[in-house]
Amino acid sequence: MEALFTSTAVVALAEIGDKTQLLAIVLATRFKKPLAIIAGIFVATVANHFIAALIGSEVASVLDGQWFRYLIAVSFIAMAAWTLVPDKLDDPEDSQPARFGAFVATAIAFFLVEMGDKTQIATVALGARFHDVVAVTMGTTLGMMLANVPAVFLGNELLKHVPLNVVRLVAAGLFLVIGLWLLIQTAGLV
Repeated sequence: MEALFTSTAVVALAEIGDKTQLLAIVLATRFKKPLAIIAGIFVATVANHFIAALIGSEVASVLDGQWFRYLIAVSFIAMAAWTLVPDKLDDPEDSQPARFGAFVATAIAFFLVEMGDKTQIATVALGARFHDVVAVTMGTTLGMMLANVPAVFLGNELLKHVPLNVVRLVAAGLFLVIGLWLLIQTAGLV
């Protein structure tokens, strides 16, 4: 359960103001088909985050050692710093109309935009930390949905009312606490 809850909280907070959340708003504005967009986000996230959690878990199994646990702890601390950097979507107004429907366009766009994104990197780290691909994938997917479903339904209005700097600070704090806790655990101080 710890893997599920931690993964949900980390990704839900990290996703606020992220480029994929901005993409959800752009797609909702463009297609005006919220259920198809939500389904596309779900499918893309499950696929992307399953692969990321699997990679994290497998790498951790092969490289299991004290130095690797320190590396995972430092990666969470680095994620804390990265979370403080605001994301923006590159010129969403310049793009051409989608060839595909809302579901396919969303699934493809989300899968590709999530590659190398901080929530995907966090999923790799969570997979390495917990060695539970299913729980981490479920948690990170739930976190993505918690952050993006309101964005799809509320669109631009959401951005006017959510204090993104405060949410970024909370998300960064969460990453920092997890990283420091892992450092303390690995050093044997607890």
